[in-house]
Amino acid sequence: MRYQIRHAIVKYAADLILDDVNFEIHDSEKIAVIGRNGCGKTTLMKLIAGEISMSNLDSDEECGIMMAGEQRIGYLKQISFEDSEISVEQEILKVFAPVFACETRMQELSKLLQEKSDKQLLNEYAGLQAKMEALRGYSNRQDMETVFQRFGFALADLHRPIGTLSGGQQTKIAFIKLLLSRPDIMLLDEPTNHLDMPTIEWLEGYLKNYNKAVVIVSHDRMFLDHVIDVTYEIEYHQIKRYKGNYTAFLRQKEEAMEKQQKDYEEQQAEIRRLTAWIEKWKNTPTKVSATRSKRKVIEHMVLVEKPRRFDTKAFQGQFIPRITSYTEVLNVKGLKVGYDSVLSKVSFRMNRGDRIAVIGENGKGKSTLLKTLVGMIDKLGGNYSFGDRVEWEYFDQQAAVAESENPKKTVLDDFWDEYPTLKEVDVRNALGSFLFSQDEVFKELGQLSGGEKVRLALCKLFKRQPNLLILDEPTNHMDLVGKDALEKMLKAYTGTVLFVSHDRYFIREIATGILSFEENETKYYPMGYDSYLEQKGKDINTKAASVTVKQSQKAEPTLSDVFDKKTYYNPGKVLSRLKQTLAKYEKMLAESEERQAELQMEQMNPELATDYEKLTELENAIAEEERKQEILLERMLETENELHDME
Repeated sequence: MRYQIRHAIVKYAADLILDDVNFEIHDSEKIAVIGRNGCGKTTLMKLIAGEISMSNLDSDEECGIMMAGEQRIGYLKQISFEDSEISVEQEILKVFAPVFACETRMQELSKLLQEKSDKQLLNEYAGLQAKMEALRGYSNRQDMETVFQRFGFALADLHRPIGTLSGGQQTKIAFIKLLLSRPDIMLLDEPTNHLDMPTIEWLEGYLKNYNKAVVIVSHDRMFLDHVIDVTYEIEYHQIKRYKGNYTAFLRQKEEAMEKQQKDYEEQQAEIRRLTAWIEKWKNTPTKVSATRSKRKVIEHMVLVEKPRRFDTKAFQGQFIPRITSYTEVLNVKGLKVGYDSVLSKVSFRMNRGDRIAVIGENGKGKSTLLKTLVGMIDKLGGNYSFGDRVEWEYFDQQAAVAESENPKKTVLDDFWDEYPTLKEVDVRNALGSFLFSQDEVFKELGQLSGGEKVRLALCKLFKRQPNLLILDEPTNHMDLVGKDALEKMLKAYTGTVLFVSHDRYFIREIATGILSFEENETKYYPMGYDSYLEQKGKDINTKAASVTVKQSQKAEPTLSDVFDKKTYYNPGKVLSRLKQTLAKYEKMLAESEERQAELQMEQMNPELATDYEKLTELENAIAEEERKQEILLERMLETENELHDME
């Protein structure tokens, strides 16, 4: 066991946050901490990180925190870089300070060992070698560049001053540093926020194969299913451990709830039966002993607590468009989107009832497309048109959670200002359906959390009863129950939906079509998310097979190609051919190394974890590339020797 919390209580002032918490981290477990917004998930993370202390009395001997030896705990805190003038590379390299210290000491020992052989020095050197391997010191440069690029950066960005990056980019740099530092216990609070799908999928594989412990707070259900093997739920200030991922947790919790309900009902029925028997015979002299016996049975029962239902309080309501649009809702032809330059060229058509998810890497123009369609950004070319009787509304999560211009205005007044003709009862009913009830409507806008701001924005949007919803990241800042509620609302919605999202579970549940922003094109797939993944898998396999065939058709050149009878006796031509051949070898070696890197990254795909046939195929392909590289290196050495002799 790496880490253990026993019977912890955490309070903020008089408010109880966590009660009687028992929490354990074993070996390389990947643990999820889930629960409603505000239930204490981040508080638990801060407790593990040592940023806050337990609130237990000093006399409480049962409580405590224990660790197996010294455990390095890494936690992504609020971002603050000491020197904004240094380069991104210099900032990231700070995490390799232990590696550089090892290298320096190993160089010192190497010099000492050249002078004399000493067993103690040899042992120290061997220990440092083992430490370097454990720290992945021999591949730190490769690791840094791989992770850096996976987070959407170009290698040239390594030389930018850290202060020139945006807040979101600086958050990614801090995340990269945490991953590269490889702590014994890694604490991640909403790690998939603001990451695009390819990065999330890569992160899943990285964390799944991470050989130390990870504790994750996340509302990304598919991410939790792919990574997690233990789930802790915080509910009603209590915490409970479940074996398995998020889906397994839901099943176990439902089964446990059903069993507890059944046990409770059976016990209550037995108590009623015994009590009725006692009441019937308590005044009968011959039944005194039996009556006393049955009373003791009741007194000695271990009472089964009546199960409390899931905390599933969420916004709800059925929203019907004010009018029905005609069949064609939106037609986009060769639309060029971007700011100063074109990011993407888009063509697709939406019909009534479609729910199209816009997906792809960050920076390709997904949100820019939505802003262009609603007129916030001018188009750079092409055309688009809305159909007859289309009434659209636009939701932007960044605008929804931004600071209000009137932070002192209440939720009630803010909503009423948008709909001044409504009666107070109608305003309260509308707000109540989005969990703003009773005194909640008098909350000031400046006091609202991100999730509450999103709920308020959606409440105002749905009240307008549009027949086309254009949504940019609607599930950001929502907890799991909130996401589930929004899914149900959108499934029941009879209008049309165009939305940008990186939440794959949400996309799978909602989307009837996929608009994918890919590397060199934007492609529309008239199918759900699972069918889209299947189609993409077929496309990738076809492309890979084509590349393999083409590579197999390329014969590896030899020196006999240079020294043929026509050119052998012309030294100038031979020298020129040798240089050309060497350049050709170098190009082929670079292509092989790039191909090998692509195969290795594909091998890390978590979706292939149980596809042993595919994994074997990848292993063979990687081995073939390694063999090819060895041959090319030998040929390059031969060619360089020939060049050296002729020059």
